[in-house]
Amino acid sequence: MSVASPCIDICKMDPRTGLCEGCTRTIDEITAWSRIGDDEKRAILARVAEREAALDGFESGER
Repeated sequence: MSVASPCIDICKMDPRTGLCEGCTRTIDEITAWSRIGDDEKRAILARVAEREAALDGFESGER
């Protein structure tokens, strides 16, 4: 079974971060998704999780 896309249909790039506001991927990660293998997709998902944790910490005032 293929790795599912993290897309949640909120496709808007944040100009400050360069990340999609819905899935927290870069435009390069989004456009490559359909052409890359599952190992690369899992690596992107790991980076997405790290970004989301960092953004959550930043938004809550942690540094």
